[in-house]
Amino acid sequence: MRLDTLAIHAGQRPDVATGAVTTPVYQTATYVQAAPGEHKGWAYSRGENPTRDALQENLAALEGVPYGLTFSSGCAAAATIMHSFEVGDHIICGDDGYGGTYRLFVEVFTRSGLTFSFVDLTAEGALEAAIRPETKAVWLETPTNPMLKVTDLAAVAEISKAKGLLTICDNTFMTPVFQRPFEFGFDVVVHSTTKYLNGHSDVIGGFVCTPDEERFERLRRLQISIGATQGPWDSWLILRGIKTLPIRMRVHDSNGRAMASFLNEHKSVEKVIYPGLASHPQHKIAARQMSGFGGMISVVVKGGLEGSTKFIKALKVFALAESLGGVESLVQHPALMTQASVAPERRAKLGIEDGLVRLSVGIEDIDDLKEDLDQALA
Repeated sequence: MRLDTLAIHAGQRPDVATGAVTTPVYQTATYVQAAPGEHKGWAYSRGENPTRDALQENLAALEGVPYGLTFSSGCAAAATIMHSFEVGDHIICGDDGYGGTYRLFVEVFTRSGLTFSFVDLTAEGALEAAIRPETKAVWLETPTNPMLKVTDLAAVAEISKAKGLLTICDNTFMTPVFQRPFEFGFDVVVHSTTKYLNGHSDVIGGFVCTPDEERFERLRRLQISIGATQGPWDSWLILRGIKTLPIRMRVHDSNGRAMASFLNEHKSVEKVIYPGLASHPQHKIAARQMSGFGGMISVVVKGGLEGSTKFIKALKVFALAESLGGVESLVQHPALMTQASVAPERRAKLGIEDGLVRLSVGIEDIDDLKEDLDQALA
């Protein structure tokens, strides 16, 4: 099946008991057993739940692999992956990424004996230079959050495979609609399902998938032991959202391209960062490995902190809020919000200046969105 069909049908079958087309919410903690250890595949909902099972099968099918696990949050998914490493292991990470992931790695897992190097994976030779004898994995986002740097997935996979390193890609921004890391040789893909996959800003969740059965079983055992599973109601909400994912992503992409071009010509904007613009440093890589550029745009507004704050407060359609990927357009200030846990000197090195604003362009009418930005910039 093709992606648009998989989004609606993968993992979802008519309910055996009633024939219901929509997967039911199995709101239960436990299941009756015919005899000790003799059950129908579900014993306790921390480990298995039919609603969650349907979502896991659906999302794995979208990424093109057989195995997937959903989690209570994106951070829970990342944490479970990190628990699969041993004391003394070294992980190479992209230098620009979600502040919550950076905080998790630096403030939690360094205390558990892991070490991390944060390097610019878009720079030639940077990955090879960062590899040590104890290096076990490469973790990256592409495009990154919030600077939208694009990493060459095929190149990273080739280098990592030659060195025996596990490759992990956070595919939250692009989703399997626009980017398919497994096709470039990656080993693990992770998502915050809170964002585009659910698409309606009404649930928190995470997802990890892999083509490797042994790795999947290791992560599944860790998940059950840690308890970072997703509840049935949240699973149902994400299943509902997934049905319109391909359609929504095409509108996000169309609006994103139009908005980036509009802002690129605006006199009150110093800089527009968007992979779909020819001015983007990795535009050619983005065009090669992505089938769309999405709805995430970072903009440097004139006037620094004062200018960006005035701009944000004047917006009427764009809502000031953390998160992204919902049907509604959102705006946030990375230095004061999602990247606030990153030290100021590190933010400066990454280019996260006080005038930087991140836009999550929704699926509203593009002319309404343009008018809102125009009046706020004025």
